[in-house]
Amino acid sequence: MAITKVLISVTTYPLPSRSYDELVCTGGFLENGKWIRIYPVPFKFLSFKKYQWIELDLKKPRTVDFRPESHSPVYPDLSDMKILGEIGTKYEWEERKKYALKEVFDKMDDLLALSKDPTNKSLATFKPTKIVDFIIEEDDREWKRDWIEQLKQIDLFTSHDKENLAPRIPIQKVPYKFKYHLVDANGKVSKMMIEDWEIGALYWNCLKRAEGNETIALEKVRQKYFDELAKTKDLYLFLGTTAEWHRRRANNPFVIIGVFYPSKIVQTRFEF
Repeated sequence: MAITKVLISVTTYPLPSRSYDELVCTGGFLENGKWIRIYPVPFKFLSFKKYQWIELDLKKPRTVDFRPESHSPVYPDLSDMKILGEIGTKYEWEERKKYALKEVFDKMDDLLALSKDPTNKSLATFKPTKIVDFIIEEDDREWKRDWIEQLKQIDLFTSHDKENLAPRIPIQKVPYKFKYHLVDANGKVSKMMIEDWEIGALYWNCLKRAEGNETIALEKVRQKYFDELAKTKDLYLFLGTTAEWHRRRANNPFVIIGVFYPSKIVQTRFEF
């Protein structure tokens, strides 16, 4: 694909990897408005923000990732990347909308049909008809032990100062799962996991302000994602498939990898 210009719009929460440090999956839009996925991106090299234009050399992944939007950096440390500028939120996110809302799905079955062979669509903007609820479920509090051991091995073999090597503490795992319970334009009900970086960061920030009180922190997260975004904003969801469940042809391989929430535009009524 060579040198490519991408408007970054999603970043997932970092996950430990067997081959690298913690990895994030990033995605965004090409200049023509089409979706693109960039993976793997080591978390320690993540220097760009959402809605920044970046330029870097990309290639199709060598792995078994069959999804057409998937590309990998030619240089894993992103050493060739340039940050070209940022799109703000002026005029109710008008400039961002030109890319994010170029193609919008409101029926889940239409999107699921396109996720199958031969199209294998794996990224999309989705407009729910209604958000019924925001679900919080307890999850494991620690990463899998084999992931932690693998990170230790990465440190051991990549450090230039092995005598003074201190164990590296991996990024904290969010001990809860967050989901939207939603309805589409056909009345189809879905419960979809939210795996956006922002919701994980929000939880940790709220927990810090609540002085470690998880109940208060979770209520603040719910207020943001349900009381504010779902009830008062013009909410769209950025959806992406997980490679594993897309490969297995799960009934719904999509998760929520980002939210797009401009203010609702109030139509003024004129009487003549």
